[in-house]
Amino acid sequence: MNVYFMKNQQRIGYQLDMFIEQEQNNMHQCEKREDVNEAQPLLGGQVKRANKQVRALAGELIGIVCSHGNLSRAFKQVKQNKGVAGIDNVPVDKFADWFSKDGDSLIRQILQGDYYPNAVRSVTIPKPNGGKRELGIPTVQDRVIQQAILQVLGPIYEPEFSNHSYGFRPKRSATQALKLASSYVSEGRNIVVDMDMKNFFDEVNHDRLIWQLSKKIGDKRLLTLIRRYLQSGIMQGGVTSVRTKGTPQGSPLSPLLSNIVLDELDKELENRGHSFVRYADDFSIFVRSQRASERVKESISAYLTTKLKLKVNQEKSICCESCDTKFLGYTILNDGTLTVAETSVKRLKMKIRKVTQRNRGKSLESIVSELTPVLRGWLNYFRYASCKRLLRNLDAWIRRKLRCYRLKQCKRTIAIKRFLKKQGIPSWQSWILALSGKGWWRRSGCPQAHQAMNLDWFERLGIYNMSENYEKFRINLKPPYTRVRTVV
Repeated sequence: MNVYFMKNQQRIGYQLDMFIEQEQNNMHQCEKREDVNEAQPLLGGQVKRANKQVRALAGELIGIVCSHGNLSRAFKQVKQNKGVAGIDNVPVDKFADWFSKDGDSLIRQILQGDYYPNAVRSVTIPKPNGGKRELGIPTVQDRVIQQAILQVLGPIYEPEFSNHSYGFRPKRSATQALKLASSYVSEGRNIVVDMDMKNFFDEVNHDRLIWQLSKKIGDKRLLTLIRRYLQSGIMQGGVTSVRTKGTPQGSPLSPLLSNIVLDELDKELENRGHSFVRYADDFSIFVRSQRASERVKESISAYLTTKLKLKVNQEKSICCESCDTKFLGYTILNDGTLTVAETSVKRLKMKIRKVTQRNRGKSLESIVSELTPVLRGWLNYFRYASCKRLLRNLDAWIRRKLRCYRLKQCKRTIAIKRFLKKQGIPSWQSWILALSGKGWWRRSGCPQAHQAMNLDWFERLGIYNMSENYEKFRINLKPPYTRVRTVV
C-alpha cells in the first residue's frame, strides 16, 4: 500500500510540475523564442524514471509533448528541415503566426484527446532500381506535433535499440555501419544474406506496432494520437483514402516507428548469434559458408513473415559473396576493402546527364554551379571507397560532357571556329573541327576541343575535381576498413 501511495504521489507531483511549467511558458510567438527553458530537464527526468520503472511512470507523456519548450524545439527542427506545404497549403514560415493565435486551442484538443490529424498529401518519386516510392507529406502543423512526439519518445527508446542498428539514430551513420560490415568480411564472413523487405513502410501492422509501444508507454492519449497518425488518410487527386497498414513515409515520426518495429528483429538476430548490420529496412547478415547463408535466409524469411507480419521480396533477397552485392551504395571486397557499387556510379551518371542536357538553354557557368554540389556530395559519401582510377575516369567523362555542351552552344560553324581560335587553336585546325560532319559528342573528343578546353580552362571555370579532392580526403581521413598491422 505504501509503495502504491508513493508512486501515486510521484505521479501527481510530476503532473503538477508539468502543468505549472506549461502555464509559465505559454506558446506565443514560438519562432522568436531562442531558449527552450526547462522542458529538456523535465523530459530527461521522465526518461530516467521511465527506463528504471519500465512502464509505470511513462503514463503522462502527452503533457511533455505539448510543453512550450518541446514544441518550440520541434518547430525549429521542422523549419530547419524546410519542406513543402501539406494539403492546407500553409508554408513553414507561416506556422508561428498561426500558432500565436490558435496554439492554445490546438494544445487543448491534444490534451483532451480530441485532435484528429489532417490527411497527408501523396507524392510519388522514382526508386533507384526502378518502380516508384510513395511519400506522404503531412501539414506543417502535423509535422511539428510529430516532431514533438519524436523528441519525447526518442530518448526513451534509444538506449534499448541494438548496437547493430545505424539508421535514423543520433550519433550513428552509414559510415559506422559500413565499418562494421567491413570488419565482418575481413574476419572471413564474406558470404552475405542480403534480405529485401517488400514495401516495408507500407506493410507495417498497426495493431502490432501499437502493442509494442504500449509495452513501454502507458499514456493512452499519446498512443491514440500515434494510431491516428498511422491511420491518417492519403489525399491523391482530390480523393482521400484511409490507411489500414504501414507508416506514412516522409513524416518525422516514421523513422523512429520503423526502428521500433525492426528492433524486435535485431534482438532475434542477436539471440541467434548472427553477425549482421541494419540501416533502416536495409540489413545484411554475414556468414562463412553458402550452406549456412541459405539456412539463415529461409529461417529469417519465415520469422519476418509469420512473426512481424512483413513481406519478403524473395526475388531480390539473395545469398552471395560480399563482392557480388552492395550495401548502402558500397561493394565490400573479400578482404574487407570498400569500393563503389556499379549501381551507384550509374545513378551519378544519370544525374550528370540530366544536368548537362544540351537543350537546356543555360550558360555553362550555371551548369557548373549545378554540378558542384552533386559531385561534392557524392564524393563526400564515397570518400572511404578505394576508387582513385574510377574518379579519374569520371572527371574525364564529365569534362567531355561539358566540352560537348559548350560546342553545342556555338551552334553555327563560324561561331565554333571563332571560339576555338579565341582559345589559341590555329585557324586551319579550328576550321577542320567547325566544318566536321560528326555529331556533337564525337566532336567533343577531337584534339582541337581538348586543346581549347584543357585542364586550366576547366580550373578557371570552377569545375569540381573529384580525383584531386579525393586525395585530400585520403590524407586527412582514415578509411574505416584500414587495420593497424605491426611489422617486425
